[in-house]
Amino acid sequence: MHLTSQVVSGNHDAREQAVRLAPRSSLVWWACGWAAKDAVDRYAAFRVGYHRGLDSLRANGWRGSGYVRWAHPGNLGFLRCLLGLQLAAGAVGEADEEERCRLFLLQLDPSGVPSDEARRFGEIFE
Repeated sequence: MHLTSQVVSGNHDAREQAVRLAPRSSLVWWACGWAAKDAVDRYAAFRVGYHRGLDSLRANGWRGSGYVRWAHPGNLGFLRCLLGLQLAAGAVGEADEEERCRLFLLQLDPSGVPSDEARRFGEIFE
């Protein structure tokens, strides 16, 4: 089983191992946010993953404008963290951050959040 899958399944040891092995990976931070037990921990993990993703995008030539599409597998960790941050911000009552994230997601990929991603996230924020 892939390490991020173990993190998602709630394996605490795998979470620590994944962060130590790949602290700059948005996908690892997304998995940590996904496995978190409450909105505050989700918010924190998704925020770290979002910022790690911005760092990675910028290191690869992205200058703050232009598309970052869901269809590109390399973008999934970052976009999932941004979506998670949007939903976690709403869960902790930070409406302005929730709206900023929603708008940023639409700017990055005007086709919107894929329905399977939205459905998956709906499960943890019920």
